[in-house]
Amino acid sequence: MRVLGIESSCDETGIAIYQSEQGLLAHQLYSQVKLHADYGGVVPELASRDHIRKTLPLIEAALQQAQLSAEDIDGVAYTAGPGLVGALLVGACIGRSLAYGWDKPAVAVHHMEGHLLAPMLESPRPQFPFVALLVSGGHTQLVRVDGIGSYQLLGESVDDAAGEAFDKTAKLMGLDYPGGPRLAKLAEQGRSGIYQFPRPMTDRPGLDFSFSGLKTFAANTIAAADDREQARADIARAFQEAVVDTLVIKCRRALKQTGLKRLVVAGGVSANQYLRETLQQTMNKLSGEVFYPRPEFCTDNGAMIAYAGCQRLLAGERADTAIKTYPRWPLADLAPLK
Repeated sequence: MRVLGIESSCDETGIAIYQSEQGLLAHQLYSQVKLHADYGGVVPELASRDHIRKTLPLIEAALQQAQLSAEDIDGVAYTAGPGLVGALLVGACIGRSLAYGWDKPAVAVHHMEGHLLAPMLESPRPQFPFVALLVSGGHTQLVRVDGIGSYQLLGESVDDAAGEAFDKTAKLMGLDYPGGPRLAKLAEQGRSGIYQFPRPMTDRPGLDFSFSGLKTFAANTIAAADDREQARADIARAFQEAVVDTLVIKCRRALKQTGLKRLVVAGGVSANQYLRETLQQTMNKLSGEVFYPRPEFCTDNGAMIAYAGCQRLLAGERADTAIKTYPRWPLADLAPLK
């Protein structure tokens, strides 16, 4: 089965074609970073308009890349949520309309399920069951995964997500948008141990996260420090270490609680190299395995939507002709594949 995947939940337009036996056939991505940089964050109306301009040309480019025509597509998958409602509507309307016009089945895909399954695009693939850490600008969640659609939420952020805390702290430091990757780059020049940041909610039981207090601590530290570049780098290093240590501690707890030895890490923050190195060291000590998507599939992309949609289409799932989007959509609400 060849599936066209459409991702438009926020500020990236992602298009991909996935074949159930051959794998990924085409992948196109357009980022709106430059469009939103002057505003210091995503402007929903501008994001929606740009998706309208870019989606169809990228679909044409993906078909050309895969050397396919519309007649060769067997199904269409589109992100239905969670995300910005206007941006979601663009992808959902285009995806559902193309499927109707081509007389092909369509399926609505959960954005976070796409992230969770993105490591399935790599080799080797993680085997079920495993614990998944979904860590991005909008979500920080720990999930037990027993199969596609069989998800148990173990813990989540009660306020800011980890990626959101990265971006907000970077903005406090005067770094350009998108700030998270820039803060991580600055942290490479920092010295460990110069500043001591807390590891929030690690001194109590449970698997929930909280990063808003850490952001406040960073704001106070930045205000009290001098303007030297080395001081800024040291603060960035301390902040990154605090976030990563917190994530690692909670992952270790989740693995112990579930008795599992496999960890999947996905979402935009999963591209952070320090997080990857620290988690790899942790899993080595636990005699376990950790799996990631390649860096280009950590952020929003069409490949993860095409893959997730393909699995659900193969299982017989179909979207009706009504176009529905879900700005808020709990992962646990998804039905397991039969």
